Formats: sequence, C-alpha cells, structure tokens
Amino acid sequence: MDTACRTLSIAAGGLQALEAQFSDREFAATFLRMVGMLMKVRGRVIVTGIGKSGIVARKMTATLTSTGTPAIFLHPADAGHGDLGMVTPDDVVLMLSHSGESTELGPIIQYCKRFAVPLMGMTAQPQSTVAQAADVCILMPDVQEACPNALAPTTSTTVQMAFGDALAVSLMEMRGFSADDFHKFHPNGRLGAQLLKVRELMASDDQVPMVREDASLLDATIEMTRARLGGTAVVDRNGRLIGAFTDGDLRRTVTGKQNLTEPVGRFMTVTPQAVGPDELASEALHMMHERNIMLLFVCENGRLTGALHMHDLLHAGVA
Repeated sequence: MDTACRTLSIAAGGLQALEAQFSDREFAATFLRMVGMLMKVRGRVIVTGIGKSGIVARKMTATLTSTGTPAIFLHPADAGHGDLGMVTPDDVVLMLSHSGESTELGPIIQYCKRFAVPLMGMTAQPQSTVAQAADVCILMPDVQEACPNALAPTTSTTVQMAFGDALAVSLMEMRGFSADDFHKFHPNGRLGAQLLKVRELMASDDQVPMVREDASLLDATIEMTRARLGGTAVVDRNGRLIGAFTDGDLRRTVTGKQNLTEPVGRFMTVTPQAVGPDELASEALHMMHERNIMLLFVCENGRLTGALHMHDLLHAGVA
C-alpha cells in the first residue's frame, strides 16, 4: 500500500511539474509555436518513439487522429526498412525520447534534415541529439521515476502522456472540433451511441402516429395501435404539434366511461414535450428520464417530423 501510494504521489508531482512548465515564458512560446505548426501542416503528423516512449507515441497518434489532427505512428525499427517512404515534406515529425539519445531515431533525424521535413522533439535533456536536431523542442520536466532503481520509465511516461493529451485537446479546440465531428470518427461502440442524433433513431413519415384534434377517441386509439409507440401526436391543420394522447390517457378516459366518439382534443395533453431532430439522442433520453415519459415527439420549426420511443434509444445503446 505504501509503495502504491508513493508511486501515485510521485506521478502527481510529475504532472504538477509539467503544469508549472507552462508558466515559463520560453516553454509557453515553444508550445504555441508547436501548436501553430501543427495547425498549418498540410500533410500528417508523423509521431515516433522507441520503447516506452514509442507506446506513448502510439497513444498520442490515436488521440490526435480521433480529434481532428491526421496522424500516423512510425516505428523507428521499421523506418530504415522502407517506412521512411511514408514521410513527405508536407508532413511534420513529432519525436518522443526521454533521454533524447535513442540510436534507433538517428535515421529518422537524418531523413528529416535531408528532405527538409519539419522535426519537433519532446525530451527531458536539452543537450541531447533530439533536442539539438529538432526545429521545435519541448523540454519536458526531468521528473523522478517511481521505480526504486530509477530505471523503469514510470513518471516520465505519465508526463509524456499528459502532455500529448494537452496538445491534442488544444488543437481540438483551435479547430472548433464539435460533437458532430467526433461522431464521424467514432461511429461504433458506446461513444458512437452517445453521439447519435435524434433524427438517426426517430420514426418518421408514415411511422409517426398522428391525428387531428377533432378526431374521435376511437380514431386516436386505432392510430396508437397501428404505430405501436404507446401514444399519438395531435396536430392542427398545418401539421403543428398541439397535443399528445397516450396509453395512460386512454386508460383514464375509459375508466371515466367517456364516449369514444368524443374528440381527442378534449383529453389530450396540451403542448407535450418535444425535441428537435438535431439534438443528441443522449439528451433526449435524459429528458425522458427527467419527465418520466416513454415517448417524445420530434418537431422542426413547430411542425411534427418524427417520434422517438425510449426503447429505440436503449436498443441503440444510448445511455
């Protein structure tokens, strides 16, 4: 327990040291220059590193790619066996190396210099080969490793990972990367489900139950039974939503022994809850939970365009 807590404490100290770096004027200027270069790159960000830094580089690549910055990982061991061919002058290389002296990175550095490919470095050693070769170099804090032998990369990789996230999120906000953009890159899994729009799940056209306010209770019941959504919308002559009539309303009406020829407008819920087609499905589900309802009608400019049932949301994995 003591060892585990000490490891976390050392990691937290490393993150605090990184955060403090941003208060340094020179570090901040270098970071802004890096962001500027990445915003203007016409090609891709080629992220590279060896060992544990290579693992962090892979994660950085994935985060950049999924948040609007095209990136690809280049393994240094494969670079000298043909993979350097993927690097073009339109790209920028981002090189991670805590020591800045990994020999496997040498061919990539030479290639960047030979073909004028911009090289950015991330290292803790200002006099290292990577730091001296880079056009822009972020000097990471030289943090204490949690390893008792000060050998296994622990805190240093945590700090690298955190910086990569800070860089990716900065670029994401600079690009105005929206939830819509996120959905394009994350169509599957739970994240994709959370980013679904109402229009992607709603019933539309003939599947939407609707009656006019002068329709009889019997006609409304038939329409509800046809659509099997547990209710029907009540619209005016212009197709604007003015009410809703649900299974619960029907049960209360029958209990009251009302004549089924009476107009549904007398028993409907006036101005029912509605949602727009471009709202997130997760927001629609939250609305249903808050109001304890199973059915939402979808309106655009006041006109009824669809219907959304809670079962459709849950079936799609929205939570």
